[in-house]
Amino acid sequence: MICWVLGISFLLPLVWMFSTALKPPGLVFETPIRWIPENPRWYNYPQVFEKLPLFSRFFVNTFYVTLMGASGCVLSSLLVGFGLSRINWPGRNAVFGMLIATLMLPGVVTIIPLYIIFRYAQLVGTFYPLWIPAWFGYAFYIFLMRQYMMTLPRELDEAARMDGAANFRILWQIITPLCSPAIATIAIFAFLQHYNDFLGPLLYISANEMFTLQLGLLWFQGRFGNFWHLVMAASVMTIVPVLVLFFTAQKRFVQGIQLTGLAGR
Repeated sequence: MICWVLGISFLLPLVWMFSTALKPPGLVFETPIRWIPENPRWYNYPQVFEKLPLFSRFFVNTFYVTLMGASGCVLSSLLVGFGLSRINWPGRNAVFGMLIATLMLPGVVTIIPLYIIFRYAQLVGTFYPLWIPAWFGYAFYIFLMRQYMMTLPRELDEAARMDGAANFRILWQIITPLCSPAIATIAIFAFLQHYNDFLGPLLYISANEMFTLQLGLLWFQGRFGNFWHLVMAASVMTIVPVLVLFFTAQKRFVQGIQLTGLAGR
C-alpha cells in the first residue's frame, strides 16, 4: 500500500505536466483539476518554437554535449578499467583504492579548481568544459567497468597473447564486445548525467544561442513564466528523450546493473 501511495505521489506531478501542456491558458489552474483535457490544445507545442525560436537550437546543443560526454565516459572507462583489471603492474590495487576514495568527495569541491583551469585555458564560454572532463574518466564508471571485466575469464587474454595479440588488440577485439552490458549501463548513466546537467552550462555558458535544454528551459520560464501551458509543453519536450531512452534501454540497464554487482546480490 505504501508503495502505491509513493508511486502515485511521484506520478501526479508528471501527469499534471502532460495535462497542462495540452490546455488553453484559462484552464491551467481550474478547480477541480481536469486531468484529461476535453479538447487537447496541440498548438501549444509549435507555439513554444514561435515564442522562442532558439529552443530548437537548445536541442542541438544538448545532444552535442551529451553525445560527446557519454562517448568520453565509455571510452575512458574501457581503457582505465582494462588496465586495472586485466594487466598486472606494481601498485595497481593502490591506484584502484585511491580511485575509489575519490568517490567520497562531493562533486562541488572540484567546481572552482575546474573553472580556474578552463579559464586559464580560455575555454570558458565554449562547450568544451561540459564534456572534456568525461574523456579523463569518472571514478564511478571506471569502477563499474573494472568490476565487470574482473568477471571475464583470464583464459581469453592468455589465448590471445599466445596468438601474438597486444593489449590494445585484446581490449578492442575480445574484451570490449563482451562488455556490452556494462557499456550500455555506463552509456545510459552518462547520457542522463550530461543531458540533465544544469550547473555546468550555468557556469560556463553565457551566450543565449549556446544554452542547453536545462538552461534554456529556465530562460524560457523567466521570459514566459505567466504562460504555464507553454512552460509545461517545453518541459514535456525536454523529458521526452529521457523517457524514450528509459523504455528502450530498460532491459539492458537492469542487466548491466546486475552483472556489475550493484544489485545487492
